[in-house]
Amino acid sequence: MKRVFATVNRILSAHTDWLWTTGIGSCATPNPYQALAWFASFATVGFLKQNTPEIDFPTWSQGTRAEKIRPMARHWAEVGFGTPVALHLFYVGKILLYILLAWIIVIATPGIDGFFDVTSWYNEPIVFQKVVLYTMLFEVVGLGCGFGPLNNRFFPPLGSILYWLRPKTIRQPPWPRIPLTAGDTRQPFDALLYAAFLVMILVALFSSGTGAIPALDTTVGLLPTWKIWTILALLAVLALRDKTIFLAARGEVYGALTVTFLFAGVDMIIGAKLIFLCIWVGAATSKLNKHFPFVIATMMSNNPIWRSPAVKRKFFEHFPDDLRPGRRSRWIAHFSTVIEMCVPIVLFFSGGGWLTAVAATIMLIFHFGILSSIPMGVPLEWNVFMMFGVLAVFVGHADIGLGDLTSPWPVLLFVVSAGTVVIGNLMPRKVSFLPGMRYYAGNWDTGLWCIKPSASAKIENGIVAIASMPAAQLERFYGSPEAAQIPLYMGYAFRSFNSHGRALFTLAHRAMTPFDESGYVLTDGERICSTAMGWNFGDGHLSNEQLIESLQRRCRFEPGEVRIVLLDAQPIHRQTQEYRLVDPAVGEFERGYVNVADLVTRQPWDDQVPVTVTWRAENS
Repeated sequence: MKRVFATVNRILSAHTDWLWTTGIGSCATPNPYQALAWFASFATVGFLKQNTPEIDFPTWSQGTRAEKIRPMARHWAEVGFGTPVALHLFYVGKILLYILLAWIIVIATPGIDGFFDVTSWYNEPIVFQKVVLYTMLFEVVGLGCGFGPLNNRFFPPLGSILYWLRPKTIRQPPWPRIPLTAGDTRQPFDALLYAAFLVMILVALFSSGTGAIPALDTTVGLLPTWKIWTILALLAVLALRDKTIFLAARGEVYGALTVTFLFAGVDMIIGAKLIFLCIWVGAATSKLNKHFPFVIATMMSNNPIWRSPAVKRKFFEHFPDDLRPGRRSRWIAHFSTVIEMCVPIVLFFSGGGWLTAVAATIMLIFHFGILSSIPMGVPLEWNVFMMFGVLAVFVGHADIGLGDLTSPWPVLLFVVSAGTVVIGNLMPRKVSFLPGMRYYAGNWDTGLWCIKPSASAKIENGIVAIASMPAAQLERFYGSPEAAQIPLYMGYAFRSFNSHGRALFTLAHRAMTPFDESGYVLTDGERICSTAMGWNFGDGHLSNEQLIESLQRRCRFEPGEVRIVLLDAQPIHRQTQEYRLVDPAVGEFERGYVNVADLVTRQPWDDQVPVTVTWRAENS
């Protein structure tokens, strides 16, 4: 034992400077007993408990919002959110469960044999069909994007199916003027429609193939066409009744790929390749902005693989005073955009051989890089699916290309998908960042709700919901309102690390004028969506005037009880972001814009960004 202590002491003495930076050192030469105690504490905090910043709470709690965010931002730059390792392992387990269930469903298909003989069936068209439908089911039930504590979902860890099978919850039709879609209350018909959609997908997942299709080199065949038509019809009606379900089902990915299942022969494979191409190139195009390096810096500092604070600090310009994205973050942002833009084009046109193998390998590494960072919002299974698609469609059918087209339908579907991406980038308020494919570009609609306790109580009592308000969930999870302040402000720091966060917190001051700001709790608009509609995934598109009107009808807020900031994404051809300030009781009372250049040159805690007001209501 003495030898162990002596060894530990030598190591500690040789690394005193490093120990100071990590918080171990409390004296010039720490004794081994202190070191062992620290290592035990580290194992507990790092593995089971969140790593939170060390602050003088009484002093910190007296500061302004900007002053409170500053130490949180610095902590994030070195540690990230401080998520316990056990929680990351939980998400890894969820990924493995997703893969295992898909594997079982595939092997249960007549004609697909050999649990470990993957090379004999990985490129069977019916396998791809079933993985697409299974993943859509996984998402629309609520187990995919937006699941669990990393999306601020604690009790329960999902909404989706718990809401959409329940009448009287809120639904949001995209175009209420379409006959039979008006209203914002879920009826028994809507719940039955959603249940039928789930059942129909399950029926398809355990169906047999239709028989040999020589053009696709398969003896198993495809899923019966009538089942595909039924699933798409149900999804279409659901989407017209409630856009939230369509977005949760990731209709722009799995819905579009399901449409390709209607195409005959090789056209199905070509259509799938075109949709993948649209996803990659569309996402890369939306990252041609000044926001994306902020996403990289935020994501890398929260990456569970990079454990060293010294490594994480290098993603910023000059820690701790300048927490704008550093050279490393900017380089990764530009390099990954080039990869996502160019390599899929090579993969699409390569036609097999070593070029296809290299391009496919790069895209597998690309998606694994995103997956391994366990990003906030947790689009984990989506990245696994994209990796599977690279192998099943592009490698498994490398010889099928545009020259093999037998009909114009795949090209038409591509035009529709790409056109949606174009509209979404030109008019972001009109198109959610999901069908607009502005994935993790750092440029999407956002919202911030300033809510008084009386308004929170009205929301709790006025709507049919499974989960309580976000602040109440934090208090329940962390044990007290005081303890909940730390993760609440860590959430503010996360938002402020994104360039739009500077605008949101600046506009919050304007929104709460002339009222006392201390009487409000600030909550992300998407968290309100989580409570009110059962789903959210990083996009403020759902947190708009439509939801505000629905809540006002149910809750009857008084003027000043709720003040809301709605910030549009940046159109790709402009360098400004428009905003609206809304009081649910009186309506919109201010609009204007902020310049992107003013956002990307400021620190995360800066809430004094210049604002250009284009209209303000009198007496507001």
